[in-house]
Amino acid sequence: MRLITYRTEITAAARLGAIINNHVVDLAKLAAHAGSVLPDNMLDFIELGPLAVNSTTILLNSFEGLWPIGVARPLENVEILAPIPRPRKNIFGIGLNYVEHVEESSLSLDTAKDLPKEPIIFSKPPTTIIGPGDAIEHNHEITRQLDWEVELAVIIGQRAKGVPESDALKYVFGYSLIIDMSARDCRRAGQWIYSKGQDTYAPFGPCIVTADDIPDPHNLALSLKVNGVTKQDSNTHHMLFKVNALIADISKGITLEPGDIIATGTPSGVGAGRDPQEWLWPGDVIEAHLEKIGDLRHPVIAV
Repeated sequence: MRLITYRTEITAAARLGAIINNHVVDLAKLAAHAGSVLPDNMLDFIELGPLAVNSTTILLNSFEGLWPIGVARPLENVEILAPIPRPRKNIFGIGLNYVEHVEESSLSLDTAKDLPKEPIIFSKPPTTIIGPGDAIEHNHEITRQLDWEVELAVIIGQRAKGVPESDALKYVFGYSLIIDMSARDCRRAGQWIYSKGQDTYAPFGPCIVTADDIPDPHNLALSLKVNGVTKQDSNTHHMLFKVNALIADISKGITLEPGDIIATGTPSGVGAGRDPQEWLWPGDVIEAHLEKIGDLRHPVIAV
């Protein structure tokens, strides 16, 4: 199931929908027609747990495209927002999680050349989130080294504490696409949050695909272009620490909760790793793609 957060006009409230045959089906309205209840927002839906996905799939199938009046509208007639416009907690970011990216970072960013023995974890505040098409802010007084990183995002579906790797994928609600923007010249004494946590530094979306539709998150093509030129082109197969390992590691000491987001790291091809190095500037456009999820396109603007 492909779930989005959308609105019908600029002043309208955000709502939860499912994409079916290029239409957006409002799940709360559909449930009401069927004499049941579903939330009108993504976080509350995720909190219902795994049974909600199964029951909602059955509900959608029961109408077979014969939607009641006011329940569905063409996809092109709505504005798609970030799937979770305001996460309740910081995004969990994973650094140096693709082998070739470890190598390029060691040459250009003074990180260790050896492969990490455990996941490198940082965070991005909720205010970094922007939705499809929104502008990425470039503040030249803060950074002259704005960089890109395309990543698979994991959305947690159940409370997870001390989860073993063998069971960890059971705690995933779904998957999405995220771009981990980075101001490379804003790292402070080895700390990354100011470099990666500035406003608009987490383009996210366009949808969440539920885990039942992506049984293997470790075989997805992902890529990124700048001004139409491919910069990153890889596959999640090359992750050093797989999704289940990341969930197990984080949950040893930090309780993961429904709606939490893990950005799983980026492959090689970032601007800092190029010779000569390349950076984003106002007027540039970045486009990211993740197999089975979709695409994001964002302009860079001066602020």
